[in-house]
Amino acid sequence: MSSDAGKTVSKEKTAQSDAIAINEVQLILAEKRTSLAVMRTGIAVLAIPLSILSVLVATSKYYDVFHVLYFFIPLVILNITLVVFGIYLVTRAIIRMKHYDQFINRIKRQHSIIGEFIE
Repeated sequence: MSSDAGKTVSKEKTAQSDAIAINEVQLILAEKRTSLAVMRTGIAVLAIPLSILSVLVATSKYYDVFHVLYFFIPLVILNITLVVFGIYLVTRAIIRMKHYDQFINRIKRQHSIIGEFIE
């Protein structure tokens, strides 16, 4: 009778451990979705300078750059800042997603039940 009780306790601990592992993977996947949202934001930030520059090129016959240099220089600085910020966001998101994938793979190796659901 004590061996049955030991098996029951062991099964309960395994089930509890598997449940915790599944919750950990869910949390990591939520963080990964957040990183994807940051990446999407970074790509949108990268598109803003391109839009501004396309408008400037399209309307360039209506102005002379040297006459509007006091507007043009801050605009170029702002565009460069937006490009750098967008690259930072995309790069940071990619690095964090790789980090989260490593966490998931580690949990998957430790708990066989998760290996069935995650490739």
